[in-house]
Amino acid sequence: MNALLVWSATAVALLVALAGLASTLARRRIGLLHLAGAAVLEVLLVVQAVVAAVALADGQRPPETATFVGYLAGVVLLPVAGVLWSRTEPSRWAGTVLAVASLVTAVMVWRLVQLWEAPGA
Repeated sequence: MNALLVWSATAVALLVALAGLASTLARRRIGLLHLAGAAVLEVLLVVQAVVAAVALADGQRPPETATFVGYLAGVVLLPVAGVLWSRTEPSRWAGTVLAVASLVTAVMVWRLVQLWEAPGA
């Protein structure tokens, strides 16, 4: 796991979550800023997934490899699901949907770090 990518993904996820909450409080739907933030987050997560896949192919294995791979796939799909759901939400709660997806993404990124660095195996 690349520390720079982990911290960058966390920071972007938190910024997207704040933007989503701000749009909810302003009683507005999400806009281009939200989508751009989610796109940056997705790029960081895909790069992290590629780095992790290369490390796995190189023989590095976390103790719970199946769990790690499941989290890795889930964390890449979560921002996309959040954006798609928030774009179909006709009310002001679209920002909250995106904020929750972003916060869960940040938590999952750190769970990936825990799984990768776990002792054992």
